[in-house]
Amino acid sequence: MRKVIILTIFLSAFSGFSQTKELDSLSIQLAFETQDSLKVRTSLKLIKSLYEINDYDRALKYIIESEKLSNSLNFTKGIAETTYYKSLIYAQKGDYINAVTGYEKSKALFKHLNDTLGIAKVNNSIGLIEINRGNYSKGLQYSLAAIKELEKQKLKKDLSLAYSNLAKAYQSIHAVDKAIEFNLKAVDVQRQLNQTVALSQSYNQLAELYSSKDENRKAIEYYIKVLSAKTNDSDSLQALIYPKLGAEYLKFNDYEKATQYLIQGLSINRKSDNKVGILMSLNSLGELNLHTKRLILAENQLYEASIIAKSLNNKPELLKYYKLMMVLDSTKNKFDRAFIWQREYHNLKNSLYSNTNLKNADSVELDLNPNFEKELTTTTPQPPIKGSFYESKDEFNKFQLIFYGLLAALAIVSTFLILIYLKRSSNIKYTQELEEKNLKIELQNEAFSEQTKHLENVNNVKDKLFSIVSHDLKDSLSSINGFIDLLKDGSLSREEFDNLVPELSENANNASLLLFNLLNWSKSQMQSLEPKPTLFDIQEVFEDKVRLIEQRMENKGIELIDHSLRDFTYADRSMFEIVVQNLLANALKFCKNGDTITISNHISNGSCIVSIADTGIGISKENIEKLFKNSSFTTVGTNNEKGTGLGLSICKELIELNNGKIWVESTLNVGSTFYVQLPKSRPS
Repeated sequence: MRKVIILTIFLSAFSGFSQTKELDSLSIQLAFETQDSLKVRTSLKLIKSLYEINDYDRALKYIIESEKLSNSLNFTKGIAETTYYKSLIYAQKGDYINAVTGYEKSKALFKHLNDTLGIAKVNNSIGLIEINRGNYSKGLQYSLAAIKELEKQKLKKDLSLAYSNLAKAYQSIHAVDKAIEFNLKAVDVQRQLNQTVALSQSYNQLAELYSSKDENRKAIEYYIKVLSAKTNDSDSLQALIYPKLGAEYLKFNDYEKATQYLIQGLSINRKSDNKVGILMSLNSLGELNLHTKRLILAENQLYEASIIAKSLNNKPELLKYYKLMMVLDSTKNKFDRAFIWQREYHNLKNSLYSNTNLKNADSVELDLNPNFEKELTTTTPQPPIKGSFYESKDEFNKFQLIFYGLLAALAIVSTFLILIYLKRSSNIKYTQELEEKNLKIELQNEAFSEQTKHLENVNNVKDKLFSIVSHDLKDSLSSINGFIDLLKDGSLSREEFDNLVPELSENANNASLLLFNLLNWSKSQMQSLEPKPTLFDIQEVFEDKVRLIEQRMENKGIELIDHSLRDFTYADRSMFEIVVQNLLANALKFCKNGDTITISNHISNGSCIVSIADTGIGISKENIEKLFKNSSFTTVGTNNEKGTGLGLSICKELIELNNGKIWVESTLNVGSTFYVQLPKSRPS
């Protein structure tokens, strides 16, 4: 490696030395030549060498001297060449007005000399200026006009510039295939000339063009070539190419490669504080994590990307951010927010397209027009000559007849066009009426479908009610009736009566809770529950509901730990009491002798969090997924207690009606904790 570096330094020094030697030789030669055309030719060689090494000020001095000598000798070739080089220097310094004026002057001289190569060079230079100024149609025509002669003369340096200009112009007007064609031609010449910087730029343009055509593998191939090109700014290239490479791999779901390049790109850009690179990396990483369902990470990355995009006013990346946020919120079922992102996306997209200065490729001549330089000449009408057709009556009558004929033809055509317009308007109106009728029919069908679905749901509610009543409620009531019959017959002793009272109480409580749940569940299914929220104390509800199950807890040998605090929530108190009663009954149902039930509440982020925990048998992962669904899933308790499976379904609906949430955390054979979150004040 060390030898390669030394060799490179040596070659650079040698190249610089040889260039200096050549310039000195030409300067000495010029000093001793006589004031003739030969001296102008030598001076032009020197000017060319100085221009190629960007020594524009020194080149201008020789141009002025050579121009004076050429004018004094009336040496047209010398005047044309010096004017051309002077225009090149004006263009390099950004003085486009003087540059174009000089180009036109030198081009006229080259045409006079029939110097096709000179004309081609001038056309190529004018094309570059027009393309840089955004006049793509004009620039294309000039550059295309130069290509044929430059290819014929095999002037590789000029061809490299011409191909690159054309590729840039075609890319700017979205003529992607043409842009690719000329970039590939430029690459071929740049390889031969070993133009590493220009070659790297062409590779990058090809990658972007293939990406726009969704030819992602080709885009990746050329991005990798950009990275492998040996240029002085390899670090800055990596910073921009890595995010682009990651984005390409992401397009065909190669998440492993996409992750590798995007993380590398983000790291490099953060170190160099390259905001554009950071923005591109974060947007693509957000998209990657969105695909892989890591929604929280995706949202954080996209949020950071949005701040950078807005600070840089980077509208394409901001547009991408809006689109990704629309997908993210749709995935999270936050459709109201997704709609807002969709609106922002379309507003920005319309703004970008309406404000763009780029012309569509369809409006630009993509191929060379041989007459592109010819200006339209306007003809001015000549005054009538005395003694012409106006003095002849016959000729005048003939002219008048033609005029009236044309007028009649115009009237016929106008009538025909009006009839076509009226017929078309009638057809459009008829079509609109048909569309409106079809829309009404579709809406009616949707309404019928919704009504049918509602009736089916009501019928299902009825079936479930009868099923539950015929099984669980019937069992509890039958047991109570049997007990009452025994009392009537006097078949029970005092001791037997005392023993059966707890069982009778259990059956009565089960029947009461079952009926309570059934009535509320049926109401919710038929959409008749309307919450009446007020501000009430959570601790009071706990005290009332614990009092109802104290005897059952004592009989089952279960301890209650009360960590409840005096705190207020804004909800329907009756509905909250139903939820607490159900959760306490469930905890009691699945606890064994010696287990504990703990009730507590606290404040979190402006909400009340209520928890009812038990050390009972717990719930398996499979059963947790079934708990809150609208189905009659149930399991027997530790003392074979039965249930409807509707209690938690009712709890979920009642809590959600009050703008709250309910969830459970459980471990099998360890216990379960049910959480209820409710607002502390009226939601805005």
